[in-house]
Amino acid sequence: MPWQELRIHANSTHADALSDALFDLGALSVSIEDAAAGTEMEKPIFGEPGMPLEQLWDESVVVVLLEEDSDAELMVTAAANVVGIAPPRHSVSRVEEQDWVRLTQSQFDPIQVSERLWITPTWHAATPNAINIALDPGLAFGTGSHPTTWLCLQWLDAEVRAGESVLDYGCGSGILAIAAKLLGAGEVHGVDIDAQAMTASAQNAEQNHVTAQFFLPDAAPERSYDLVVANILTNPLKMLMPLLASRCRSGGRLVLSGILAEQAEDIIGIYAPMFSLAVSAEREGWVRIAGTRK
Repeated sequence: MPWQELRIHANSTHADALSDALFDLGALSVSIEDAAAGTEMEKPIFGEPGMPLEQLWDESVVVVLLEEDSDAELMVTAAANVVGIAPPRHSVSRVEEQDWVRLTQSQFDPIQVSERLWITPTWHAATPNAINIALDPGLAFGTGSHPTTWLCLQWLDAEVRAGESVLDYGCGSGILAIAAKLLGAGEVHGVDIDAQAMTASAQNAEQNHVTAQFFLPDAAPERSYDLVVANILTNPLKMLMPLLASRCRSGGRLVLSGILAEQAEDIIGIYAPMFSLAVSAEREGWVRIAGTRK
């Protein structure tokens, strides 16, 4: 069955309200995109816990999926009336029925992290003579495609020592915990505030035939580890310094990511009383900070 795709141009003041109105009017799905996506004017927006949310892009596109027989023009007019604006500029196109599973899968190829470490979706054959992390896109963050995840994986590939205990704080999909275990770590734990992350991490560990335990923060063991990795974002990393210090043994190692290059010195300064840290790599404007517990 074909559908219609309605694309409505809107500014940051009206995009959210139009989205809500369109859902109420029967849209199948609604998303908001940067109107400048794919151009030099594209602007990434990152929301950090504990920080005020960024505004939407100055110029956005509200992308709406409608039933084939929906009156798109009438929906635009009705949504605009709800918001209290004139009908905005828009376009309508036909979306043919497709095998959406195969289409989605085709967008995710294996990712090479290093000469021996690959992230491989389950619908692809494993790379021969390599360590393959079998991981599919899912509800929890972390497929290996984001620069911050890639930076942590590269560090683990080069630095994990046989039998080390590892804590992955903010584990998301569990990819870093799983990688550490496949690379020879001993006891591996993951912690995340999201219950969905617990489910995804456990399923991914089972899929990769590794033993790792995952906890919500209040249920996590109060112990120290040889290696602590936290791929989160700058603001929560600032707040987590005392906790991460308590989880990393004296002489143990800490790896932090989710940090923009211009935020690195701030993080290093906050952690300086407990750790000797430095920027150890950068990728696409993101940095990895690593060092040892004093």
